Amino acid sequence: MAAQLNHTIVWCKDQKASATFLAEMLGRPAPTRFAHFDVVDLDNGVSLDFAGREGEITTQHYAFLIAEPDFDAVLGRIHDRKLDHWADPARCRAGEINHNDGGRGVYFPDPDGHLLEVITRPYGSG
Repeated sequence: MAAQLNHTIVWCKDQKASATFLAEMLGRPAPTRFAHFDVVDLDNGVSLDFAGREGEITTQHYAFLIAEPDFDAVLGRIHDRKLDHWADPARCRAGEINHNDGGRGVYFPDPDGHLLEVITRPYGSG
């Protein structure tokens, strides 16, 4: 049996702002509207569907595999926006990037505190 992730819901306080933030950080087209979601489409057919929620938001982690030249663009946007960023998910190596598996990676928060990660090599590929 084949199975592929098609979409996931990202809970947030302001779905338009959060979806727009992700699209801008990853250099994606502007989010589209589907039903009550703001949708960010990725190149592998998966979408992140942002939905507003009142109350506490449970922090999640979302990792994105990007090309090496795109990493420079994302890191530039992190610096331009003066966002905190870390080389590790425990947030111990502030202001750094990692070089896991011979690539580069960095973690940064979205407006709701979700921990976003961009990597240029899949884990275990080095």
